[in-house]
Amino acid sequence: MYTFICAITIQCNPKQNQEPEFILRASHLVNDQHTWFKAFDYFGEILKERSNGRIVLQNYHSEQIAKEIEGIRMIQTEVIDMTVTGSLLNNWIEIMAFCEFPFLLRDSVDMKNLINGPVGKRMEQEMLEKTGLRTLGYFQRGPRHLTSNRPIKTPEDLNGLIVRVPNVPTFVTAWGALGAKPTPMAFSEVFTSLQQGTVEAQENPFAMIKAAGFAEVQKYLNVTSHVVSWTYPVIGEKQFQKFPDDLKKIFLECAKDMQIYEHNIFIENEKKVQDELKAKGMTFVEVDKEAFNKKSKEALYNSLSPEMQKVYKQILANR
Repeated sequence: MYTFICAITIQCNPKQNQEPEFILRASHLVNDQHTWFKAFDYFGEILKERSNGRIVLQNYHSEQIAKEIEGIRMIQTEVIDMTVTGSLLNNWIEIMAFCEFPFLLRDSVDMKNLINGPVGKRMEQEMLEKTGLRTLGYFQRGPRHLTSNRPIKTPEDLNGLIVRVPNVPTFVTAWGALGAKPTPMAFSEVFTSLQQGTVEAQENPFAMIKAAGFAEVQKYLNVTSHVVSWTYPVIGEKQFQKFPDDLKKIFLECAKDMQIYEHNIFIENEKKVQDELKAKGMTFVEVDKEAFNKKSKEALYNSLSPEMQKVYKQILANR
């Protein structure tokens, strides 16, 4: 949401720092300990400072305002302004599937090549044109892994396992092909569902597993590394275009610094988080990654449209 306090420039001196011209609200699915939320807090601080108080950012963690998919719609209708999102946009844009496509990328080098190459640029352009979201750089997520209360080493160990997945079509396809029972569910509902046995497993990066407290309700962390992915901090394009040119420049410069800040704390956090999860009693299980890849590959490929199958091959050729 943006709020105009000064309608006539001559009556308003921004340097007096009395009232903000714009109040932005950001909704996060993660809690206040996650690197994304901390990065947005940093963003809010430098944005307020560099704009002389003309822009104020309010951050809401743990889906306090809305669940992730609702948050996107609320940005589109200008109820809120910012969030962090990625593959969920596959519900609007087909090419966004590659933001978190199972067994596609091997490491962060592959990921950066995709983001900075033609496929990544097309993603950003389609996000802007089809969903009205402007990207402000990217946050690395770290590989996704499966947690459970029984060790999972091969696809056969998954038979019948109820796995919570985000509402992303390729995730449903992948886990279904592997023999599990994928169950889309909002992130804020996962801990209670694991606790009550509504779902038996879930998959997320190390940082999400730690931040959500899943070690309390899951014994095994199966190192599947099935997705190497990233996510985008975004603002609604309508909201961004309401800024005057000087504030647009300040906003985008602060966003660049936010990405650098998040990357640094992500790197620091990644190893520490693994040690913390082990200390909380989680057993790390090495899995047969190639077996998972082989069993799901055909179903994933066939789930794509002919055009996206060409993009898939293009990505593999440029790895």
